[in-house]
Amino acid sequence: MTGPRGFAASVAAASAGLRFAWRGQPHLRFEALAGVVAIVLALWLGTGLLAVLVASAIVLVAEMVNTAVEATVDLVSPQRRSLAAAAKDAAAGGVLLAAAFAVVIGLVALGPALWTRVTGVVAP
Repeated sequence: MTGPRGFAASVAAASAGLRFAWRGQPHLRFEALAGVVAIVLALWLGTGLLAVLVASAIVLVAEMVNTAVEATVDLVSPQRRSLAAAAKDAAAGGVLLAAAFAVVIGLVALGPALWTRVTGVVAP
């Protein structure tokens, strides 16, 4: 679809997908909360905001892709199959990698400023 109606329909469909994931995926809600906490911390410390925003966005996007993969696999393979399980596990592994890297990015971007704020000692 093209034009304003096509765009509006696309936004409506994407919004429905976000609602579906938000309601059904507790990990998405936790990751969103963790991202908000990290953003607030970055604002309070006055540093690392861009890094935290990008890392948080990557984790949330990975979780949305994982949700789509899980739903698709469940649709096409309702019975337990090793290849279906591998697809779901790989998608979940992508989320795990994104989250782990987000933690590392958060520590690098916010750690020194947080250390200084808490201890009063300037981090090296």
